[in-house]
Amino acid sequence: MNDERSKIGERQTAFSFLTHHLSFITHHFLPPVLSMSVPPVRRVRAVVFDLDGLLVNTEELYQEVGGELLRRRGHVFTGELLDQMMGRPSRVALQIMIDWHKLDDTPQTLADETEDIFANLLDERLELMPGAARLLDTVEGLGLPKAIATSSAPRFVRNVLGRLGLEPRFAFVLTSEDVVHGKPEPEVYLKACQRFALDPTEVLVLEDSANGCLAAARAGTLAVAVPGGHSRTHDFSRATMVVDSLADPRIYELLGLSPPG
Repeated sequence: MNDERSKIGERQTAFSFLTHHLSFITHHFLPPVLSMSVPPVRRVRAVVFDLDGLLVNTEELYQEVGGELLRRRGHVFTGELLDQMMGRPSRVALQIMIDWHKLDDTPQTLADETEDIFANLLDERLELMPGAARLLDTVEGLGLPKAIATSSAPRFVRNVLGRLGLEPRFAFVLTSEDVVHGKPEPEVYLKACQRFALDPTEVLVLEDSANGCLAAARAGTLAVAVPGGHSRTHDFSRATMVVDSLADPRIYELLGLSPPG
């Protein structure tokens, strides 16, 4: 019995010695855990939405339009070409298409033809992306200002927003004509932050393409990727977070809300 108590006492003494010295080493030689943690994100005070493929389904429709443009010229609209064009200003994207297939067209002739093809598709199939309606209502309910920052041309943007009655719901809309350097450069999102008079870390940006998400990240905003369709294969390593859709509970958590039931 005494031997057993002696062994227990020795173990307790050894454990006490070990924990004491581990505590000493941790306190004096290792950096505090908090110093290695990521700084907390500031409270979101405004939200910026991309348009095509994020707020409305026009990215999907655009892929059909691109396919038709190239079919008429004896070419195929491949995923590789789409990756290069996606999220960029229209004039830049169409120039990429021209260079890719060595077309004789100009960006303007392709843009005019694109608008004609788009007209019928918008009449029949334009709609909000899943979760968009509820998220817009939620942001408005919180009293947060919101804007659109898109690479599309102003006339197309006004057409799309007008059909859905959306434009009055946004504080402002930035299009390809409002910037010199389009996505993936950060100019459009820096301008949005300036218009809001907010620090970029207080602005939540929702994007569906790698180029758009990179622009938002470079601007220093809270960049959330919402991939859809083809963009699910994109590299979103610069995004703060990648979510499944605009209905994803994690977006609501970033806004300081419980996920919708």
